[in-house]
Amino acid sequence: MTETRHETSAENLVAEFDAERPARRLSGRPAALVTIVALALSFYALYQTFRPGPVLPYRMAFLAVVLPLAFVCYKARRGGGDRPGLLDWGLAALSLAVCVYPLVVFDDIIRRAYAPTPLDVAAGALLTLLLLEACRRTVGWILPVVCALFVAYAYYGGYLPADWALGHRGYDLDRIVAAFTTGTEGVYGVPLDVAATYIILFTIYGAVLDHSGAGRFFVDVSFAAFRRSRSAPGRTVTLAGFLLGTVSGSGVATTVSVGSVAWPILRRAGYPREQAGGVLAAAGIGAILSPPTLGAAAFIIAEYLRVSYLTVLVYATIPTVLYYLGVFLAIEMDARRYGTRAVPVDTGGPWPLIRRFGYHFSSLFVIIILMAFGQSPFRAVVYATLLAFALSFLDRENRLTPRRAVRALAAGATGVLPVAVTCAAAGTIVGVVTLTGLGLKAGSLIVGLSGGNLAATAVACALAVLLLGLAVPVTASFVIAAVIIGPALLNLGVTPAEAYMFIFYYAVLSEVSPPTALSAFAASAITGGNAHRTMWATWKYTLPAFLVPFAFVLTPSGEALLARGPIGEVVLAATVSALAVAVLAAATGGWIAGPAGPIERGLCALAAVLLLVLSPWPVLAGLGVAALALAVHFVRRNREAQP
Repeated sequence: MTETRHETSAENLVAEFDAERPARRLSGRPAALVTIVALALSFYALYQTFRPGPVLPYRMAFLAVVLPLAFVCYKARRGGGDRPGLLDWGLAALSLAVCVYPLVVFDDIIRRAYAPTPLDVAAGALLTLLLLEACRRTVGWILPVVCALFVAYAYYGGYLPADWALGHRGYDLDRIVAAFTTGTEGVYGVPLDVAATYIILFTIYGAVLDHSGAGRFFVDVSFAAFRRSRSAPGRTVTLAGFLLGTVSGSGVATTVSVGSVAWPILRRAGYPREQAGGVLAAAGIGAILSPPTLGAAAFIIAEYLRVSYLTVLVYATIPTVLYYLGVFLAIEMDARRYGTRAVPVDTGGPWPLIRRFGYHFSSLFVIIILMAFGQSPFRAVVYATLLAFALSFLDRENRLTPRRAVRALAAGATGVLPVAVTCAAAGTIVGVVTLTGLGLKAGSLIVGLSGGNLAATAVACALAVLLLGLAVPVTASFVIAAVIIGPALLNLGVTPAEAYMFIFYYAVLSEVSPPTALSAFAASAITGGNAHRTMWATWKYTLPAFLVPFAFVLTPSGEALLARGPIGEVVLAATVSALAVAVLAAATGGWIAGPAGPIERGLCALAAVLLLVLSPWPVLAGLGVAALALAVHFVRRNREAQP
């Protein structure tokens, strides 16, 4: 009973603070119907992996299943009941009809894309409205409003003054709807394709891992690994967040999952509530910044850059290492500042756990190995899912019997609904940008306002992505920023890989950015700490992730941080950046060999900035300033130690 209450409490926190809205808890015939349809969707996605058909019809068929499911599985309002009503069933039936319509007349509707019939326009307009309503149900009202504003821009843009940079000739409803629904630049564009291929396969994989007991094992082995030192509780939370991210894929969900187990241990160790919340939120957000299963936006990067997903994982490796280096150093400093202590946890040693359940790691390695040997990420994750399914029978309690396997596959399919609806809705924005040329116009405008200065442009782009991420989910904010803000960076000579990775990190970091840091607020709800102080503590832990992207956009050797270039240059850039993160941790944490004063902290902050320039003279200057900070620190400590 206690465990059930604990799970319910965690679900309520995720529902309150996650960008995605909670799904209904279906039962009876609606639950059975959804399970059957979701199971069919899972098998269809798996079949498409090995017997791929034409791209556009598959995306249309995928949306024809996803959109009706969204109306059945998600409430029209937060206080609504768990049983779908007549309105829900009616909207599901209508969405099925308008999604199937273009499949029935596929050849004709493609041929008459520039001269749609009234029925084509009516079906496309209804599809757009239904998408916005489904989006409102799954992720809130802000993204649909943003989409509506873009549609208004496409329709009314012709009324803007001719000398305005964002003006255009204006488009009628027929042309706008056709742009959304008759090609691969709107609703059925790259974002939906990513949801229909990469993301659904990874959500199925995560569900299979979760149902096979991997989530519990990852938490247990994390607690067992660091159980003796005074900084062990903080390290444990961070490692658990990293491992659970392979199952969850959500910063808030990972924060809550780890926090509901780890907060009592952090409290016993002596962590103040706000600092403990900061550790939990940093661990949660790190989960979707880390290979091998980055956030959904990483799959879109692979499609936009036309590179393999493995290449994107390689891009993310060094920034991920630097992120966790910063978090672990901050944990070590906090352990000393707050005098935390070791907390005995009854998990036994890590090696018995690994010997018994270490097979849960194997599927993660299989994904990387298969992609390294040339397999597509689709097939790699399917094979990893099959391996996780087979290995589940090594654990009697969590073996995937037919009933549990059906639940896992259905959970994987329903888990993709919010992302798929978000991607399809964001496709309307991409359609407007393509139709009106808004991306190039906005990029030129941003560059003009920043005076053509790359540093000013990068700061403006980072702030814009963060602000956008406060309002809409990570995937949507990345898609919008990539087509609106990305051209500004590209216009100033930033390579596409650097530009998209820069936008990706800031889209993800919006979950821990003031003033609406979702993961931090969820953590404060667990610890009972002050929400705003928890938010600033989280910002301290995650600061390296905010600064490192500037390094690979602004500095000559920055692309080496994405593991691009000669190996010697990559190693040197990573080493210097690690030093920068270390002195930055001293500046934000206020600790070197003991409490650091304002002078040492200021010098360390300056040294970190100089080191992240990654050019010879600034790096030498940064090393000199860091040495000066150490000298000042030890001189001051010796003076204070004298009687």
